[in-house]
Amino acid sequence: MTRIELVDRVTGNHNHHVEAIEPSVEGRLTRMVGLTLEAVGLEASVGDCCSIEANDGRLIQAEVVGFSDQKIFLMPVEHAEGLRPGARVVPLASLSHIRISDEILGRVLDGRGQPLDGLSPVRGDPVSLDAKTINPLQRSVVNEPLDVGIRAINSMITMGKGQRIGLFAGSGVGKSMLLGMMTRYTSADVTVVGLIGERGREVKEFIESSLGEEGLKRSVVIAAPADDTPLMRLRAAQLATRVAEYFRDQGKSVLLLMDSLSRYAQAQREIALAVGEPPATKGYPPSVFAKLPQLVERAGNGKEGSGSITAVYTILAEGDDLQDPIVDAARAILDGHVVLSRALADAGHYPAIDINASVSRVMTQVVDPAHMAAATKLKKRYSKYQQVKDLVSVGAYAHGQDPETDLAIAQMPMIELFLQQPLNEAVSFEQGSAQIQQMMADRSVGAEPQG
Repeated sequence: MTRIELVDRVTGNHNHHVEAIEPSVEGRLTRMVGLTLEAVGLEASVGDCCSIEANDGRLIQAEVVGFSDQKIFLMPVEHAEGLRPGARVVPLASLSHIRISDEILGRVLDGRGQPLDGLSPVRGDPVSLDAKTINPLQRSVVNEPLDVGIRAINSMITMGKGQRIGLFAGSGVGKSMLLGMMTRYTSADVTVVGLIGERGREVKEFIESSLGEEGLKRSVVIAAPADDTPLMRLRAAQLATRVAEYFRDQGKSVLLLMDSLSRYAQAQREIALAVGEPPATKGYPPSVFAKLPQLVERAGNGKEGSGSITAVYTILAEGDDLQDPIVDAARAILDGHVVLSRALADAGHYPAIDINASVSRVMTQVVDPAHMAAATKLKKRYSKYQQVKDLVSVGAYAHGQDPETDLAIAQMPMIELFLQQPLNEAVSFEQGSAQIQQMMADRSVGAEPQG
């Protein structure tokens, strides 16, 4: 088999944009341990793609992820089965090019940009997965709110167009439903959803139940379930970000939802440990903490006159531990965080947003002073009540000890009602702003939020 025939087989089988490198030197597979492949005699750089010939003639794609002396370390893009010692390893042009066009709206794709929905292949010009970095001084500032249709967020943790925010939650506290509400009710022009490393069952459930037919029409879903290879999960996160950048460059307001950033970090950890990188913090190698800002910093506002990417990254707090290394790293590099409380979820309070633990670092830039003052007042009263909640529940608090505490206790039923919202109800930013200002006016004690 000649080099050109081999490349044609890859293109025919996988519909990928690949070409042979000229000149190229083939190598031989010498070792396979876990997910790591080792080859010798190969001339390839980190990031290059190769094709490995299996026993049955199939061509398995792999990417160069490291080297040591003359040994090249590769990681398979797909599941590697049927490989044998001495298998041919042929370098190919980088597969970091995918096809993007406006036709991908309403589509569900995998980490390679190939359709998962059974529809026609994606058409468009090939673009690189890695877009050019925008000079931070050329980015437009965050000064306009983004309506996500959720009253607690719109009024208390207001998001701005171009903000990057984390959604910290343990398992089973309603983060997927919250993301689904955002996709259906947001005022953004386009929504890009990256489902990275989640259970395969949840992909279809999210699309049909949380996203819905109307939500899918103006969305693009990139899915790489937990049983995909680590490299595929990394590619899916990069592809979701690249699709968001494509629409931002068209001047559109984009909402990027990635579920989850923790699975992206875990995929990078698997790759790094497999090639011999030593663990540093609770089993995470240093490259994990270098990769996170490289991905996150690609979101945000574009240059003056272009669009914006408002990104929401879910971070899984294992055992509800908010001091987890990934949680801590994400909190430092993001522009705010929304914390979901298991105690609130268990009490039937939905969405289970802990407003005391949540913050938006751009809120003061995107809301008017009256709105900000009302949100601050509500947060203080909510905090006051939490301090005496146990005393009130056992009847040990005597009314009249502290006027502020008395007011907080009187307003708590109204505040709790304000912070809750049914799944099928949307509350716009304007509605939420008007309601919180009305509720926090002294004359409104006992009034209920409307709408």
